Amino acid sequence: MISDRTYTILKWVAVAGAVVWLSLEVYRHFGSREPGDMAYLTGNNFFKDHYYKRAEESYRDALKENPRHLPAIRGLANALVQLKRREEALVVINHAIKLDPEFAGHYATRGIIYDHLGRHGEAIADYELSLKMDNKVAKGMHWLDRLLYNVQETPPTVADRLAYLKKQMSLPKSERRLHIRELDEQQRPYEQ
Repeated sequence: MISDRTYTILKWVAVAGAVVWLSLEVYRHFGSREPGDMAYLTGNNFFKDHYYKRAEESYRDALKENPRHLPAIRGLANALVQLKRREEALVVINHAIKLDPEFAGHYATRGIIYDHLGRHGEAIADYELSLKMDNKVAKGMHWLDRLLYNVQETPPTVADRLAYLKKQMSLPKSERRLHIRELDEQQRPYEQ
């Protein structure tokens, strides 16, 4: 049994922890904004709600404020993929790579675009490069994001898709199954 004194101490430790956490979240959300951040966050909200055209517009607004806003550039590329404007998405992500060639996520995104375009050899090369640059790319969607967005099954990761593509590419061309429309359409897009 916990004494009254121990209970009081634990209660105040919990309250203090909650206040510190809330303060950090408020600061992170409102205190340290770069030009374009608010439009970018608006775009993310539209993207997460499947309003890809509105997301595209918000990401473009962010880029008007800050043309080098890399998260907005990646968000724009992801929105264009969802809008089935994949060639345009490729141009956008190549621009992000030119601005920051050391970020593995750009190559993973470009691999996804190549994959959608049916350019599987280039997709494999970019998936491998992104994983070599940063193995965290292989982790995929965080469990908390899955909970918040009600994603019941863990979506395939870049590493999963790479393994699948390599296996399929090793088969004779007539036996390859590189796209399964029903599964591809069920996949939940998200922006990290």
